[in-house]
Amino acid sequence: MAVPKKKTSRSRKGNRRAHDHVATPNVVYCECGEPVLPHRACDSCGSYKGRQALNREDA
Repeated sequence: MAVPKKKTSRSRKGNRRAHDHVATPNVVYCECGEPVLPHRACDSCGSYKGRQALNREDA
């Protein structure tokens, strides 16, 4: 089995892991003012692209 000859430095380890972070989600705001993930219907009012997509009793 292959074994490393030298210890991996912190900077080399950090450079390798530079793209392993969790991306922050994009947030758009619905017409009602609530934050919503893009390409999804609003949970509070049920609208999507200016039309009513979900039937909400409180809307």
